[in-house]
Amino acid sequence: MASIRVKRLHPAPVALSVACALAAGLARADYTTFSFSPETPYYVEDGKVDFGTYNGFRRYHSECHVCHGPAGLGSSYAPALMKSLQDLTYQQFVDVVIKGRQGANNTVMPSFAANMNVLPYMNDIYGYLKARSDGVIGPTRPANFPKAAQNK
Repeated sequence: MASIRVKRLHPAPVALSVACALAAGLARADYTTFSFSPETPYYVEDGKVDFGTYNGFRRYHSECHVCHGPAGLGSSYAPALMKSLQDLTYQQFVDVVIKGRQGANNTVMPSFAANMNVLPYMNDIYGYLKARSDGVIGPTRPANFPKAAQNK
């Protein structure tokens, strides 16, 4: 019967190979492979944003800016969402949008659970506001990459 020789691999070269493979994968990431997650809600490169973030800009300015002001800057009626998104988690944001909220001075944010211009685009709106809150895009319409097939 033939004996089988097992060669032990040293962990350092294996770890280095894995790290290089991961780094290569990250280097190839671009707007065409971007997929929204609460931890990474937007993609910005050279001042351009992914389509979801751009769509969030559009949706925000069609539904939310009336109360929350242009670019999430706030108004006398509703808070600055740029500031709120520094503290709110994604889940808290979703809860407020779906359920609404009673605010200070008896102001009320209504529920947007039935608004089909908001509900299906919550990830996009969150991505836009989070990018504003993080300071990676300015208050004007962001430049965007062409629309690409994305995993949402």
